[in-house]
Amino acid sequence: MCTSIVVNRRKTIIGWNLDLLDMEYRVRPSEDGVFIEINDAREGWMPLFGGNARGDFVGMPTCWPYDGRSDPKGQEKNIIKLDIELLLQQKTFQEIREIAENEKICSIPGTTFMSSLSDAQGNVMHIVPGQGCLYYEKPDHAVLTNFSPFKMDAEIHPWMGWDRYQKAQELLEETNEDFSAQDCLAILREVAQTVCPTVVSMVYDVTDRTICWCENRQWETIAQKRFD
Repeated sequence: MCTSIVVNRRKTIIGWNLDLLDMEYRVRPSEDGVFIEINDAREGWMPLFGGNARGDFVGMPTCWPYDGRSDPKGQEKNIIKLDIELLLQQKTFQEIREIAENEKICSIPGTTFMSSLSDAQGNVMHIVPGQGCLYYEKPDHAVLTNFSPFKMDAEIHPWMGWDRYQKAQELLEETNEDFSAQDCLAILREVAQTVCPTVVSMVYDVTDRTICWCENRQWETIAQKRFD
């Protein structure tokens, strides 16, 4: 379970809660970005989430309920590979958009991973393998939790995060043009989880090129990385 938030007001601010159960992770800051990596038994440490120095951000919530249309069937592009290529600046946001709009995208067998992607201009793309993609040109705000935006609440699942989505939307609608990184962190705190626990809360002030984050809901212990 995860929550992705993108806000374009006086600043472009991205927020991300990584909710994770029984998986090893680490946060790795570098001059190229701040990457949340997952330790995969076969691939080792994989940079799956976070922001890069160019201004891109990658979130990858799991979609519930799972949809078999996301399973690989042939020559589709894999969403995990595309996300990593954007995060590591091997492809641009617009290149990923072109692929998502014109080619078939798959996830891994039995799991529908989605993408919540944004760039330095605050443009947003939500990709759901097997269902399609939605592009938003610098929206006021965009939220993605763990259900398909193509289905909304038409299919109910206990992990879909409909309540988190609604709460985040309501809180964002109460904010003003001066929405800040601190405001975003406060919303992430409101939608943080404990059953499938929030292990990293990350905010990217894209305008100021600064990423801050905390781990395991330790809201008073904030790390920060600023890009030149």
